[in-house]
Amino acid sequence: MSNRPDVGDEVPDVEMEGSKGPVLPSDFRGRKLVLFFYPKDDTPGCTTENKDFSALSPQFEAAGIALLGVSKDPLEKHAKFAAKHDLTVPLASDRENHGLADALGIWTEKNMYGRTYMGMERTTFLIDEEGRIARVWRKVKVKDHAAQVLEAAQQA
Repeated sequence: MSNRPDVGDEVPDVEMEGSKGPVLPSDFRGRKLVLFFYPKDDTPGCTTENKDFSALSPQFEAAGIALLGVSKDPLEKHAKFAAKHDLTVPLASDRENHGLADALGIWTEKNMYGRTYMGMERTTFLIDEEGRIARVWRKVKVKDHAAQVLEAAQQA
């Protein structure tokens, strides 16, 4: 699909809500950014993914790499999720319509038990210092994912 930015493309600069106010991908220019999108706070896979990134956040920080977790959940839900699981990775709330996930082509139609609905495709982007996509992990399997991203980001 041509509406899915890929490696080498500039990441769309779409504003999201962060705990300290609006946050944009361009806020991280000058350093690498791991932008990981997950479907929903406090679900098993999303909890594991966020805990794994939180556990490795000191290594990402030491390598000069910023982390940002994104879902469409509201900030209040993010705050409860982070507190409940001692998450250290900053979380942002993407807009319901025309958000960054839409611009990246990962807010997509899903099908479960014969029911069709819109949902987040678990995807991670490594953004370089100039704001270009350096690597994409699509339809992420959570096990060992954060460690694989750390290794790739350190080598990029």
